[in-house]
Amino acid sequence: MYIHLGQETVVKKEDIIGIFDMDNATVSRHTRKYLNCAERKKEVITITYELPKSFIVCAKPKSKRKKIYISQLSSLTLLKRSKHFITKD
Repeated sequence: MYIHLGQETVVKKEDIIGIFDMDNATVSRHTRKYLNCAERKKEVITITYELPKSFIVCAKPKSKRKKIYISQLSSLTLLKRSKHFITKD
């Protein structure tokens, strides 16, 4: 399944490593350092011109390359979208 991250950007649910709230996560200097390093490596993709509310870390299975999407959607909204596709066996 795919999850819409905003601004015509979708990713495979299996590729998502984590969904993080921008306000809470960036309080830590380690997270800020991680994002700055990813920015220098050209791994960050900003998909909004609005105030960013979340960032999503993605990687293809068996791949070392990451992509970090900066989104205007809240982490809670993205979490709800991802749970919408969970099926119970």
